Amino acid sequence: MSQRQPDRTARIRALNDAFRKTGNGGRFMITAGVQALGPIRVAALTRQVMSFDAFSADNDPYHEHDFGSLKDGGQTFFWKIDTYDKALEYGSPDPADPAVTTRVLTLMLAEEY
Repeated sequence: MSQRQPDRTARIRALNDAFRKTGNGGRFMITAGVQALGPIRVAALTRQVMSFDAFSADNDPYHEHDFGSLKDGGQTFFWKIDTYDKALEYGSPDPADPAVTTRVLTLMLAEEY
């Protein structure tokens, strides 16, 4: 029996939020441009990502809480959650199922997108 779409979307959103807020259940990656900002700034940006809650129709059209944009120190940053299979080789067969999914959050400078 397949999961109904609203229930499935709500489950993906909850898993994405839990991962973003705690870092548990996936990998948190930063780009070279973010890394070059130094560990103190990276830590501050990470805290902003973890507390992000400015989801809207513009940045979250599928209601999965898998993308965000933030400004810090005159720069714009994006973060994006992608879902992969457990081996990190292919997309997840079911992002609503943590048993078969590894989440990867990438934090980047907007110009690196």
